[in-house]
Amino acid sequence: MANYRVNKISEETRKIIDEIIREDMRDPRIRGTFAITRADVTRDLRHAKVYVSVLEEEFEKPFIQALEKAAGFIRNELGRRLQLRYTPELHFVLDKNIEYGIYMNHRIDEVLKAQEESREDDDNNI
Repeated sequence: MANYRVNKISEETRKIIDEIIREDMRDPRIRGTFAITRADVTRDLRHAKVYVSVLEEEFEKPFIQALEKAAGFIRNELGRRLQLRYTPELHFVLDKNIEYGIYMNHRIDEVLKAQEESREDDDNNI
C-alpha cells in the first residue's frame, strides 16, 4: 500500500477519533483540555497507535483508562465513519510533547527575562 495513502488514513483516523471523543463519549473521566496529537496506522491497517495529550496532569491516567475501556465503541464508530475494509485496533498512548513544549516556553521566557534584567542593571550602573 502506498505510503501517502497510509498517511492520509492516519490523519483521517486522528480527526474522526477526536470527533468521537468530543461529541459522542459521555464518560465522566473524559474531561479537561486534551488533543489527539497523531494516529499512526500500520501499513496493513490492522492497528493504530493513537497519541493523546492531556494538559491537566491529574486527568491523564483516568483519561487514558476511559479511552482504553471505550476502545471498542470508538473503533466501531471509526469503522462506520471511515468505511475501510479493516478498522484498526486502537492503542492509546499518552503524549507528553505538548506539555514539554509548554515547559520549554516557560524556561525560555525565564532566560529572556533574566537577560533583560541583567541589561537593565548594566545600563543603571553606567
